[in-house]
Amino acid sequence: MNCRRRTDCLSRPLSGLFEKLGSLVGSYPLFFFVIPLILTAALGGGLTFLKDNEDNDLERQYTPKKGPSKVTRALVKENFPFNDSMFSEDRLYDQGIFASLIAQAENDENILENGAFKDLIRLNREVLDITVYNGTLGFKQLCAKANSDCVSNTILEIFSSKNRTGLVFPFHPSSSGPVFLGSVLGGVVMKENGSVISARAVKLFYYLEDKEDTADAARSWLRGFKSLLSKWTHSRYIKVSYYTSKSKQEEIDSHTTDGAPLFLITYACAITFSVISCLRLDNVRNKVWVAVFGVFSSGLAIISSFGLLLYIGVPFVITVANSPFLILGIGLNNMFVLISDWQHTKVKDSVPHRMAHSYKEAVMSITITALVDLLKFSIGVTSDFPAVQSFCIYTSASIVFCYFYTITFFGSFLALNGKREADNRHWLTCIKVPSDKLNDHSDTYNICCVGGRYDPDTGAEKKQPASNFFKDYYGPFLIKPWVKGAVILLFVGYLSVSIYGCFHVQQGIELYDLASDDSHVTSYIRKEREFFSAYGPTVMVIVGEEFPYWDEAKRRQLEGCIEDFKELEFVDKEIFTSWLDSYYSYGDESHLNLDEKELFLKNLSNFFDLNPFFKQDVNLTGDAIYASRFFIQTVNISDGTEEMEMLHGLTDTAEKCSAASLQVYNQKFIFYDQYDVVVYSTIKNVAVITAVMLVVSLLLIPDPLCSLWVTFSIGSVTVGVTGMMWLWDVNLDSISMIIFTVCIGFTVDFSAHVSYAFVSSEKTSPNDKAVDALSNLGYPILQGALSTILGVSVLATSEFNTFRTFSKIFFLVMSLGMLHGLIFIPVILTLFTTRSHEKKEENVEKVYQVSKF
Repeated sequence: MNCRRRTDCLSRPLSGLFEKLGSLVGSYPLFFFVIPLILTAALGGGLTFLKDNEDNDLERQYTPKKGPSKVTRALVKENFPFNDSMFSEDRLYDQGIFASLIAQAENDENILENGAFKDLIRLNREVLDITVYNGTLGFKQLCAKANSDCVSNTILEIFSSKNRTGLVFPFHPSSSGPVFLGSVLGGVVMKENGSVISARAVKLFYYLEDKEDTADAARSWLRGFKSLLSKWTHSRYIKVSYYTSKSKQEEIDSHTTDGAPLFLITYACAITFSVISCLRLDNVRNKVWVAVFGVFSSGLAIISSFGLLLYIGVPFVITVANSPFLILGIGLNNMFVLISDWQHTKVKDSVPHRMAHSYKEAVMSITITALVDLLKFSIGVTSDFPAVQSFCIYTSASIVFCYFYTITFFGSFLALNGKREADNRHWLTCIKVPSDKLNDHSDTYNICCVGGRYDPDTGAEKKQPASNFFKDYYGPFLIKPWVKGAVILLFVGYLSVSIYGCFHVQQGIELYDLASDDSHVTSYIRKEREFFSAYGPTVMVIVGEEFPYWDEAKRRQLEGCIEDFKELEFVDKEIFTSWLDSYYSYGDESHLNLDEKELFLKNLSNFFDLNPFFKQDVNLTGDAIYASRFFIQTVNISDGTEEMEMLHGLTDTAEKCSAASLQVYNQKFIFYDQYDVVVYSTIKNVAVITAVMLVVSLLLIPDPLCSLWVTFSIGSVTVGVTGMMWLWDVNLDSISMIIFTVCIGFTVDFSAHVSYAFVSSEKTSPNDKAVDALSNLGYPILQGALSTILGVSVLATSEFNTFRTFSKIFFLVMSLGMLHGLIFIPVILTLFTTRSHEKKEENVEKVYQVSKF
């Protein structure tokens, strides 16, 4: 048979190479055992540089590198430099330096009541009294200023006026002009005329100057604020949540190494599961120590890869902390593959010969898996999210080390264990024991001190009962006609629920998801969502080019574009800040004809003297206005989906304006940019993974139809995981995208193995082929899936959402992958495959190759 008609043109010479490697490892096991230990010891020193390479900057790591809002921010900084002497929160191009608190009335009562109001005033006084540097600097010295005065919480001034019952929402009239309360008063109940009846929460801000010479003092003041609020519990009327501009970053930095203790617990669980899986009643064939060193091999790979990358300065992001759990699962699967092949060899053969035969069959499969995994992670290296890039780099390196340590370190220990078995030595004491029961000894002795039996018909170790269960019970049950019908109904129901969930999955990262459950960050952001979502961020509408504002016709066109923004459902029609409207009102009052360019430009300086805030909204250079901005107020933004719809609506409206080049910006848009990129990247990654898997399956499975079913299983599991994410309250964001993309590729293993065994089976009936495939692969698939799920199950107990998300998605992927491999794919293959009357010459060899799984 020529190469074009074969599927093993590459695998056959590689199998021969691995056969020689196995013989070499079996002949010199100590060499291959010691070298990885020495290499790990050398590379492990890089872990001392972990702190130096930590990089968890939220914006840099979790937002798209080329996000459009970053370009817009550069435009804002260039045209509208911030004026420190005229602080304006709406005009910030970043979040600034601030502390904030949300005071909520106990038992959801009215915070405007006298007791709660007095406690709030007292708390505010204590915050203003915070000092640093031995009392030399306080809030008055460090505060952000406007007109030489600290920017205050106007809501407290209104409270102090003893007119709390006369509040009007959202604009409260005052002698200096209307005061907007929408962003600081939450849970408001009011009359039709806007008079406030009650409110459940108040939000206070304390902005500090953002200057280099006071940066250290500002950080110290923020620490003092956190210290005060973390201990402030002496109130029976209000409960307080707090937050600072440094909180998110400090929170994520503090949890970078939180995965370490969980990983140790996972290791203990993995060792326990592996030992139980490899436990034998036979005292010689028992492979307890093989299981322990199989897990240990994965640990060495993680230490070596992480140490190497930290040596060369690759950034360590908190998402990388998930990688060891993934590598542990891969290492366990590799271990089960090698052990399975070893058990198929003849026990009377020499150890080098047994190792050669095991490597010939198993390492080829491990190599294919490793190459596919590397291809998957190479996709992530090109991601727009640096956090994804770092995760993929660390995981790729770990996969390489895991692969080489499996075929060297673990293989050498398997050979050493084989030498023990060849000498018929006890698994624990290493003392030679008899292979047959001795009648003149007690039952206890025969149970504990006898072993070494094997199957005389095959010359190999005896099969485990679980394998017989799939052959004698599960397989025949699955191929019954009524069971097939039930499986198809189950599959249709599964797809229906999953597709429904896909249309409801939330997008976007909630910032409290980057903090622990008991963090002050989580409490604050949840309260903010609960009480202050009625009014969202104030958005700049930027005219980013030279524009003749004095030209009435063109000005009317621009005003028409602004009106289009106001027509959006998430934009308030009444709340609008415009220097241009105010300027023309000023012109009307002063009887000026501002439709003439000369008068328009000449009188701007007088207008800005009277309204200094507006001077920050116009880039006037010479006799031309090169840029200006207006402000609109968004409303009813309560979750990531609404944030995405708002951003899309605003950008689409800006693009439709033909009068001028418009752009929209708020500093929160830097994070909102992830919505489009996450969806696009996820679809792209899954598509590439599917294409890779299709090529691999076509090379490995000698039946194009089965290859298509394997590829279809990827799409099915992808839809299933996405839909179940909605049911399990998991958002589609940059973190879940990493996990989703990484995990989804593993699902094909189950379907591919079953399909390959089905096609390679000597049986002629499709039903018999399915039973034969399940007999060979049912237990190994179950074993591999459960070991992987167990490897990440500990993460479900974490207080950190990133780890819990990893646990949830990995559980879904493995469970649905196992569901396809053990139920859906076998049934589908029996329904869409015709009876084969010809036996392929290579089937005997292929069935043996596949049985290792």
